Amino acid sequence: MTHTSAKQLLPVANKPVLFFALESIAAAGLKEVGIVVGETGPQIMRSVGDGSSFGLDVTYIPQAEPLGLAHAVTIAQDFLGDDDFLMYLGDNFLSGGIASFVNKFRAERPSAQVLLTRVADPRSFGVAEVDGRGRLTALVEKPEFPKSDLAVAGVYVFTPLVHEAVRHIRPSWRNELEITDALQWLIDSEHDVGYEVVTGFWKDTGSVPDMLELNRLVLERLRCRVDGDVDEASEIVGRVEITAGATVRNSRIMGPAIIMAGAEISQSTVGPFTSIGENCRISGSAIDSSIVLPDTSIDGVQRVEKSFIGRNVEVTGPDSAPGVYQFVLGDHSRMQIGATG
Repeated sequence: MTHTSAKQLLPVANKPVLFFALESIAAAGLKEVGIVVGETGPQIMRSVGDGSSFGLDVTYIPQAEPLGLAHAVTIAQDFLGDDDFLMYLGDNFLSGGIASFVNKFRAERPSAQVLLTRVADPRSFGVAEVDGRGRLTALVEKPEFPKSDLAVAGVYVFTPLVHEAVRHIRPSWRNELEITDALQWLIDSEHDVGYEVVTGFWKDTGSVPDMLELNRLVLERLRCRVDGDVDEASEIVGRVEITAGATVRNSRIMGPAIIMAGAEISQSTVGPFTSIGENCRISGSAIDSSIVLPDTSIDGVQRVEKSFIGRNVEVTGPDSAPGVYQFVLGDHSRMQIGATG
């Protein structure tokens, strides 16, 4: 998927993950946002624009190479000036927003504050260690033998002191300037580094199962709204959103599910927990627990489930191809399922 699209723009419930982050930032009362962009910068700029649709004022900060989060802080220093600032990784999702996290920082004024979450396998994350008195004592990036299950959740608040910390660190074994090393410098220098543990849902959208789980969570909040063209031979069950411009013919749509404008659903079953993008065509097929990106067609496939299907993809089968299929298909893919004898 990320060969052809910015990871942060991959959608859940037909909304890019990055948009959830920007909405959380705006809801926390922040207005000025700098987005650090690399080679996918033009895609992100086209999607976000000047930020006014989110109530934000957005500045774009080019990063020639992905050399670590602390490096991102360095190249953003002219934008940041001497202000306190929030850093939010654009491919992370948090239910409940960040207002309480930001307010805690404003009230207590530590030198830095980090959001933590409990995970089953911390080895893929920065891991926090907390002593018996509840003080943050160490942060280790992707440890082979983690000492806790508290992972860094990709949201931080810093005072300008972090710029001094970044100047004191060196590239890690990954040849990146790690923000965990900058935080560790602050801890070792006896500066106060606070933290808060996520109480709601958090997800780092780093894999297809993560995206599908997040899609499921967001769709759980869906309200029923049918503005599209649904014929009398079709059945709508549960919380389903059908956008104006979508058509449903002789089909069953089971919520929670969302179908975007221009989509055509005929003689098919869709849902639950399925997002169908704009201008998709689903014909003679059944699909559930899946994400289908715009301009894709699925024709004559008896059952598709737990799939992530990119833009402008064609999936075809013989008349109602038997079996259950699970796909991960990148943009512009073509998949034809052969008949079985």
